[in-house]
Amino acid sequence: MRLTSPMHRLSRPSLVTQNPLEPPLSSAFTKNAESPASLAYAPGGDTNPAPFLLSPILNLPVSFGSAYVGETFRCTLCSNNDLPTDSAKRIRDVRIEADMKTPGSATAQKLELSPEGSAATDLEPGGTLQRLVGFDLKEEGNHVLSVTVSYYEAAETSGRTRTFRKLYQFMCKASLIVRTKIGLLSSEDEPRRRWVLEAQLENCSDDVVQLEKVVMTVEPGFRYRNCNWEASGSAKPILHPNEIEQVCFVVEEEEKGGAGDEAAEETLDGKIVFGVLGIGWRGQMGNRGFLSTGKLGTRAAK
Repeated sequence: MRLTSPMHRLSRPSLVTQNPLEPPLSSAFTKNAESPASLAYAPGGDTNPAPFLLSPILNLPVSFGSAYVGETFRCTLCSNNDLPTDSAKRIRDVRIEADMKTPGSATAQKLELSPEGSAATDLEPGGTLQRLVGFDLKEEGNHVLSVTVSYYEAAETSGRTRTFRKLYQFMCKASLIVRTKIGLLSSEDEPRRRWVLEAQLENCSDDVVQLEKVVMTVEPGFRYRNCNWEASGSAKPILHPNEIEQVCFVVEEEEKGGAGDEAAEETLDGKIVFGVLGIGWRGQMGNRGFLSTGKLGTRAAK
């Protein structure tokens, strides 16, 4: 094989836990000499003698890490020409293609690579072709990334087309667990039916996340009122692993006053479908995530 094709996941770094630069002041405290290696990073200080961009503030991932539903899986695909510089053979028309096989799909999904519209490339000895791929993770379970590399190996008097394929397998875990509860709001003064929709959002990942938004996409004939931090103007909730945030919405039927208004419909089995719940969040280093629930509803009151 004249080409090698490694795959590297693109992950954000994480913050390093630091010790304080100076110990807290205390009348009974006697200051001891601290080792420079135990102090936090200080620009221009003895703890950072080399002006290198990657400082002790950040940690690079030491492994592939975990992939979570709602996030975007990103990686870089490389094809390297490992021929020696004095080789008579030449590598022409190198192409990289990628497919993703998900648990809920019988066939693999072809992925778009960037930069877009990249044509086949000739690689000189020691040269590298790189492509970036992104895929929105929507399912839990085993995912298989299939990478196909094709090229033409040209010699002095002949040549042939070669193709090889590599498979990369990883598990996708749940990021948030959503538990919902719906109850009827009865009111003699209100002719339209109203319901309260409560949801518990549990962070089941290994990372701290900040909830960006929790919204509803309702079916025709309904409207909703947000009773959470967006309405009150309070700070966005921060969830550590295994922590839970409670959210609430009031869903009600719309007034059927206009000609184009649609009435709320019931299914054949007597169920009222309100719509779906969408949750958006950010990770520690700003990476975004978003997931939607299935359609939520309740049984119509008899």
